Amino acid sequence: MFNSNSTPIIAISNLKKSYGNNHVLDGFNMKLYEGENLVIMGKSGSGKSVMIKCLVGLEEPDSGTIAVMGKVIGNLERDELDELRTEIGFLFQGSALYDSMSVRENLEFPLRRHTKKFGIIEDTTPMVMEALENVGLAHTIDLMPSELSGGMKRRIALARTLILQPKIILYDEPTTGLDPITSKEIILLMMSIQKKYNTSSIIITHDVDCARVISNRMILLVDGINYVEGTFEELAASNDPKIQAFFK
Repeated sequence: MFNSNSTPIIAISNLKKSYGNNHVLDGFNMKLYEGENLVIMGKSGSGKSVMIKCLVGLEEPDSGTIAVMGKVIGNLERDELDELRTEIGFLFQGSALYDSMSVRENLEFPLRRHTKKFGIIEDTTPMVMEALENVGLAHTIDLMPSELSGGMKRRIALARTLILQPKIILYDEPTTGLDPITSKEIILLMMSIQKKYNTSSIIITHDVDCARVISNRMILLVDGINYVEGTFEELAASNDPKIQAFFK
């Protein structure tokens, strides 16, 4: 369980990012604590994806600071940033599996790419199987992505994220496009992984049920700032029209 009195594993302070006259982030602040599931909700175009890109160094903010595990992103050299990224797993909305690779090859890819973390691994099968067993899909190891359902692809993508044993996982709309039963399975799987590995997670979602079940804390991103934050129950009970719009 996370402790909000501890040092945050991610700290974002006064983050600003504009594209011309479009002020996407206008002083955004956020803290993520070890072992916490933090849900961020915001309308389309509110800056959620831009914030994530700044967080992993894919976009450079106009101003503000981002510290991940005590390291300020803007101060890191390229190799230092690449090394830090191995501690951050990313589950993309569309799963982003390589269609030309088997499930095994998709999971081996990050191991081959990030040899500095684990060294050169002659036999990747034990690590691949462990990751697949974590998501209940060990039997799919030799299948191609085209042979998998949407829910299975999402779980395989999560297994690929887990194989590098990240301390932080970023989930981008993890239940979008899935039927209610599969969505529930993904949510339960995310909770199981958080409990097993004590990962710290940021979950970007429009799914109110997902937010209700998985969040320890929530932030509503409005007009480029963290408009309000609190537990699901606290925010759902608010009479503020801007807050209530997220729960209808």
